[in-house]
Amino acid sequence: MKVLIACGGTGGHINPGLAIADIIKSKYPDAQFLFAGTPNGMEAKLVPAAGYKLETIKVAGFQRKISLENIGRNIKALTYLATSGKRAKEIVSDFKPDIAIGTGGYAAGPVIRKAARMGVPAAIHEQNAYPGVTNKLLAKEVDYVMLTVIEALDFMDKDKFEYSVTGLPVRSSISNISKSEARKKLGFDDSFTILSFGGSLGAGCINETMAETIRWHVGKGLKINHIHGYGGMGKDSFPQAMSAAGIPLKSNRLRITEYINDMDVCLAAADLVICRSGASTLAELEAAGKASILIPSPIVAGNHQYHNAMVLGKAGAAIVIEQKNVTNEKIISEIESLYNDPDRVAVMSQSAADLHLSDTNARILAVIEKLIAKSKKK
Repeated sequence: MKVLIACGGTGGHINPGLAIADIIKSKYPDAQFLFAGTPNGMEAKLVPAAGYKLETIKVAGFQRKISLENIGRNIKALTYLATSGKRAKEIVSDFKPDIAIGTGGYAAGPVIRKAARMGVPAAIHEQNAYPGVTNKLLAKEVDYVMLTVIEALDFMDKDKFEYSVTGLPVRSSISNISKSEARKKLGFDDSFTILSFGGSLGAGCINETMAETIRWHVGKGLKINHIHGYGGMGKDSFPQAMSAAGIPLKSNRLRITEYINDMDVCLAAADLVICRSGASTLAELEAAGKASILIPSPIVAGNHQYHNAMVLGKAGAAIVIEQKNVTNEKIISEIESLYNDPDRVAVMSQSAADLHLSDTNARILAVIEKLIAKSKKK
C-alpha cells in the first residue's frame, strides 16, 4: 500500500502527519510513504529526520495587509500558484498512491486537491477548533474529514462532507509516569507544582509574567515547585531577570531552562500548566489530565488558539486569559487562588481528562480503513 501525506509550515501540521504515518505503519508495516511539503518549511527537516521521503512543492499564502514587502510576497505566491497544479500532478502521478491524507499547511492544498481529483481516496485532519483555510477548501474535495474537536464544525460547511471526530494523536510517553515518580525524578517534594512555557521560541508575555510569578512565590516562601521553559526568545533576558532577583535557575523548588526536553516528566509532575493553546499542547494537557491557565497567541491565523482554548475553558478544565488582558497581578491572583483551593484544581484536572479521547489511534485507523476499502474498489 502506498500512502501520500501532505503537510507543512508548522509543527502543528507536520507532527500530526508524522503521527498518522506511524499509526498506519503500526498496522501495515509494509506500507510505503511519501510526504509532500515545501522546500523551506519545517517539514524539510522534520520529515527526513523521521525517516520518511519528502517531495517538495513551492506554494505560499497570500498576505492581506498591504505593504511593499507583502506585495512582493503576493507576487511570489501567484507565481507558485501558477505552477503548483502541474507539480502536484507530477507528485501524484509518479508515486501512484492508494490513499492520500492532508494535515494542513499550504502544501496540502494543491497536492490533496489534485490527488482527490485524480481519483485517489483522500482524507484531511483538522487539528484546531477554528479550521485553517486550506482544510476548509479541501473538505469539499476529499472523502473524509477527521476533526480533533467537534467545535470545528461551527466554522465549516458540514453538510458537504463526511466527518469523524478522532482527536489528535499524542506522544505515547504522556501519562506513562505518575506524579510522585515524576517529582522524585525532578528532585521536587510533593508540593504544588507549576509548569510554564511558551514553546521552543518562548513567548514574551508568558516570560514576563512568569518572572514576576517566580519572584512572588519565592519571596513569600510558598511551597510551590516551578518548572519554566523560557525558550529562545528569553535566553538572555530571563536568566538575567532571575540573577537580578537573586533567584537560582535550579534549586529543590525551581528548574528554569531554555528548552524542556523531558516534557512528559514535567507534565506528569505538574498540578497547573501555564502556556499557549496550540492543538498539540492541549491534546497533551487532556491526555495527562492537567488544570491550566491558557494564554492564546494573538498572532495566529484565524485566532485559532483562542478557539482551541475555549474548548477547555467551557469544559471547566482551564482558565482562559487573552493576552491583551494579561497582567502580573491577574496571573498571580489566579495562581494564588488555585494554590489555596486544591479541590478546584482536582475538578479542573478531571475535566481536562474527560475531554481526552483515549482511542484516537483506533478512530484514525477506522478512517484509513475506509479509504483503503474505497481504493480497492477502483
